[in-house]
Amino acid sequence: MTEQETAEQGIAELASEAFVVGFPLVFDLEQVERFTRDGLGAVPPTPFNTFGHARTLAGPETAFVSVNNDTLYSIAQLDLSVGPLLLSVPAVGDRYYVLQFVDAWTNNFAYVGTRATGSEAGEFLLVPPGWEDDAAADGPTVIRLPTRVATIVGRWAVAGEDDLPAVHALQDAVALTPTLEAFAPPAGIPAVPDGPTEALTFFERMRVWSREFPPAEHDRDALATYEPIGLTGPTPIADLPVEVRDALEEGYAVGKEALESSLHTSVPTTDGWQVDLHLFDYNTDFFEVGALDGREWQLADPTTRYARRAGAALGGLWGNHGYEAAYFPTYVDAAGEQLTGANVYRLRLSPTPPVGAFWSLTMYDLPYFYLTANPIGRYSIGDRTPGIVYDDDGGLTITIAAERPADAKAAANWLPAPEGGFRPLLRMYAPGDAVLAGDYRLAPIERVDTAPGAGDHGSDGDRSADEAPAHEAPAHDAPARSTDEETR
Repeated sequence: MTEQETAEQGIAELASEAFVVGFPLVFDLEQVERFTRDGLGAVPPTPFNTFGHARTLAGPETAFVSVNNDTLYSIAQLDLSVGPLLLSVPAVGDRYYVLQFVDAWTNNFAYVGTRATGSEAGEFLLVPPGWEDDAAADGPTVIRLPTRVATIVGRWAVAGEDDLPAVHALQDAVALTPTLEAFAPPAGIPAVPDGPTEALTFFERMRVWSREFPPAEHDRDALATYEPIGLTGPTPIADLPVEVRDALEEGYAVGKEALESSLHTSVPTTDGWQVDLHLFDYNTDFFEVGALDGREWQLADPTTRYARRAGAALGGLWGNHGYEAAYFPTYVDAAGEQLTGANVYRLRLSPTPPVGAFWSLTMYDLPYFYLTANPIGRYSIGDRTPGIVYDDDGGLTITIAAERPADAKAAANWLPAPEGGFRPLLRMYAPGDAVLAGDYRLAPIERVDTAPGAGDHGSDGDRSADEAPAHEAPAHDAPARSTDEETR
């Protein structure tokens, strides 16, 4: 190998590492821009520093990966180049809600809502990096943004269609108000047009945006290691020597393949359920109101943390910490066989999930993880589902099948399934201590019978428990990667 080839190989190796480190920033800001331009699912396009609201519950017409139909979204993209903003929230009574704050590097750094700040009306002063603290002691709670651009992802619990007007009123009562008298338009995200290749576009966006939105101090040290190959300096990527650009192309391809492959690695399973409470624990630096600053919620190892952060961004951007919401999916029954509508299943929850807010089990098809149409319009079942019948011991037995059960109790507790393969997902909002400690254990889903008249419907990708991907789609209710049908 020549000296030049050795040098190019070294650049490619550094570039592959840089891709993993920089991916969350680039992907996040691309989605922020896309939201202001195109919206997100049922949330319409909304400018910076304004909330956009979804007004309808998701159904099978919503081509959105692992969408929930428990909550309505309210999303705001923040740009504090205009100075501090005053966030006002209404009193919500006994309704669960959360406003989750995510910085440009995808760190969850604050929470406002039922778990974090209670159910009363409140005001919060959102301030940019470097803001001098001169707020009155009795004034609004200050929330410091790690980066001047950040995202608020709001979720409001909805008890059904009849409950929508009440939630709409709460959404309309949430406000962001500039505090400076001299109004200036938000600076926004520096424009980086598409380059000649996907790789060079990515690295140019990483170069420009990492300079505009610096990360935590120790992450700056990591970025500094990529300065010698031009990824963080003042020179545009397009102006680097051709041999450097060629090596960047190679490193990008290696890093991208490694990141996408990581989404298909196995995760710990218990009785067929994938259990991972710490997917979003890569924030180790920024803890404002509602964000728990505890070692049990921090990934300290930088190698693990960077890889986990990139995987979480790709597989489920803007997902909650496990202490706010826990997400347990499964693909298989008690025997390790792929779940399919060709069979009838039973899930016994005894006790039911211990939560401070509510829980639900939502049905998704394979391989797209979409809600599917069914005769009763029920896409999830949980503690707020009307008409469910509990067992004598307080537990709940759920029947999962493509056809309505003949037994009255089973029909009341029926979660309709598609005819082919499927993946249920259990969500627990404000999970209890037993969940967070790993003491609460879900029973496996048991096959009861073959569905009457069922043929070979196929399973759209049969998997065993060991083969189920960790993050093939986000195991939560966060916005996800794009599909052909919809922008995330």
